[in-house]
Amino acid sequence: MPDAQPFMTLSILHITAPGEVGGLEQVVLSLAAGHRQRGCRVSVAAVMEVEPLEHPFLSPLRDHGVEVFPLVYPGRHYLREQRGLMSLLQRIRPSVVHTHGYRADVIGGGAARRLGFPTITTVHGFTGGGWKNHVYEWLQRRSFRQFDAVVAVSRPLAEKLEQGGVPPKRLHLLPNGWGRSSPPLEREAACRALGLPRDGFHIGWVGRLSEEKGADVLLDALPYLSELAPVVSLVGDGRMRGSLEQRARDLGVAERVRWAGVIPDAGRLFQAFDVFVLSSRTEGTPIVLFEAMAAGVPIVATRVGGVPDVVSEAEALIVEPEAPVELAAAIRAVHDEPGDARCRAAAARERLERDYALDPWLDRYETIYRSVLHLPVETEPV
Repeated sequence: MPDAQPFMTLSILHITAPGEVGGLEQVVLSLAAGHRQRGCRVSVAAVMEVEPLEHPFLSPLRDHGVEVFPLVYPGRHYLREQRGLMSLLQRIRPSVVHTHGYRADVIGGGAARRLGFPTITTVHGFTGGGWKNHVYEWLQRRSFRQFDAVVAVSRPLAEKLEQGGVPPKRLHLLPNGWGRSSPPLEREAACRALGLPRDGFHIGWVGRLSEEKGADVLLDALPYLSELAPVVSLVGDGRMRGSLEQRARDLGVAERVRWAGVIPDAGRLFQAFDVFVLSSRTEGTPIVLFEAMAAGVPIVATRVGGVPDVVSEAEALIVEPEAPVELAAAIRAVHDEPGDARCRAAAARERLERDYALDPWLDRYETIYRSVLHLPVETEPV
């Protein structure tokens, strides 16, 4: 096991298998950059199936002085991956190992424990999906019991983890924090970047095109909004794109939908939207919701996961999941009552700055790191 060190010289290794963009990736960047700025040595091991080249996850880390180790393992070479991670761990000898995502939790966490390193995981949520995903998530849930600390990003997620056998003394409820990295574009520039007309009513949706994110629910709501003639920007990509495009055609709304694809730092474009819609079936504490709050855009969101803890009905219109008629009514209310919508958006921005600031969030993680190393802490971890 590595020697305990004074906190400001801690060496933290994050392990993840990153996508191009996403909430998990943003959390890792914020943690790594934040603690690097505070004087810690911070590294990120990024497990990938192809050579990274100019992967959008890696460059911002390097820009913040974070040491990056791309590890390329095509296909499912899990034993090679574990050996590669063990070799890296022996070489850099971090104080703590912090994993994110099922692959990192199962393989990276296991490699770290075999060598005696303290392990922490942040549980960002579960995606569901087909039988393979269920197997992966079963393995991941079992692995949580072996971590020195397990961080849940929402209250419902923490409850599920405790019910699943994670010891309460190792479980920490810590919603994500927010720190903007780039200033937003003004509306005209944001519309131009998205290929949208300056006028009209613009609905924004940002996320992975997969079942749990519920883009299909928004498409199903559009026929109930035909009199508004909205333009919908779907920012993101995923395995469901083809079926969603067909669904839009079947619903007769295809001409209203713009498929923007993956856009790094999409939060800069939110000023283009008259309303931001989060239509998910499941969530942890979604970073994309923070981006909408920071942009001051009116929000319509589903009552799932940690969403009701982030925004109340004073800050957003909250609807039940998988309810396209209710979703359409809330979107119409934003259109018909713009003054009320602006007031909620302003309240949401104030709440973001008050309750989800970056520095207190980094402090909480520092406390957790210190606790697993049995170093003195100023306050007890929550």
